[in-house]
Amino acid sequence: MNPSNYAITFACYNQVEYTRQCIDSMILHGTDLSRLVVIDNGSTDDTRNYLQSISLGGLTFNQANLGCGVAWNQGALALQAEWTIIMNNDVLVSANWVENLIHTAEKNKLKIISPSLVEGSMDYDFNAFSSKASKKMENSLRIGDRHAVCLAVHKSVWLDIGYFQPTPKLLGYEDTLFFHEADKAGIATGMTGASWLHHYGSVTQTAMKQERGLKEKDGLAYRYNYRLLKQSWLERKLKKIKKKRQQKEWSQNELKLYGMTMHGLRVENNFSWQ
Repeated sequence: MNPSNYAITFACYNQVEYTRQCIDSMILHGTDLSRLVVIDNGSTDDTRNYLQSISLGGLTFNQANLGCGVAWNQGALALQAEWTIIMNNDVLVSANWVENLIHTAEKNKLKIISPSLVEGSMDYDFNAFSSKASKKMENSLRIGDRHAVCLAVHKSVWLDIGYFQPTPKLLGYEDTLFFHEADKAGIATGMTGASWLHHYGSVTQTAMKQERGLKEKDGLAYRYNYRLLKQSWLERKLKKIKKKRQQKEWSQNELKLYGMTMHGLRVENNFSWQ
C-alpha cells in the first residue's frame, strides 16, 4: 500500500510505557512512522522526552489535557490523507494491520472500519495469535459495527459529518457522538477479522479516574452527556437492545464458523470470546 494513502494518529496523556510499546509494535511490523502523528495532551511523565527521541510524521504538545476529541482533530488535520486511522495508544498492532483494514473497507465500500480486538493482559503470544487469526477470519465482517479503540475513517466522512466534537468536558463521549452522526448520515461502517490489535484496556481513562478520585466502575464522562444525542429514553433503550441482539448474533455465527469471535478477552490465561 502507498503510505501516502493513509495517516495514523493517537493522543496520549502520560502512560509512556504503553505509548512506547505501541510504537515499538508498529516498528516491528513495518508501519511507516512518517505517517504517524502523535498528540500529547499535557503529559507530566517521560512521554515528551520519549516522543522527541523518535522521528514521526507529526508531533504536537498541548499545554493541558484538551480531551480526545480535540487531539483526534489535531492529528487528523496535521497529516491529511484518503484514510485516517484514529487509535488508542494502549494497543499493539499486528502484521499488515493497516493494509488489511483499508483493503477490507475499500472492497466492501465501507467508510469507517475497525479491526478485531483482544483485550486484557498480555499473557500470550499476540504476534503468533494474530497471524493465524487474521488468516482464519479474513473474510468475516460485521457490517454496522465499529469501535473507538481504532477506526479508519475515509476522507469523505469529514466532509459529510465533520470531525469530532472538540469539547474537553465530554471526557470520552466524543466517539459516541461521532458514531451517532455517522449513523444519521447513513455512512457505512464495519469491523473486520482480517486485522487485529491487542488492547490493554483504556489505561488513560483509568488514570484520569484515579486523578479525580473515581472508582474503576465509575463513569468518567458527564452522566448527562446522552442528552446531546437528542433521543428519548425509549429510543436509546430500543437501540441498546437492538445492538445487544446483533452483537449476540454476530458472536454466535463467528463461534460456529471459526471457533472464535472478533472480540476476545484474556481471562485467567485463556480467551473468553464475546
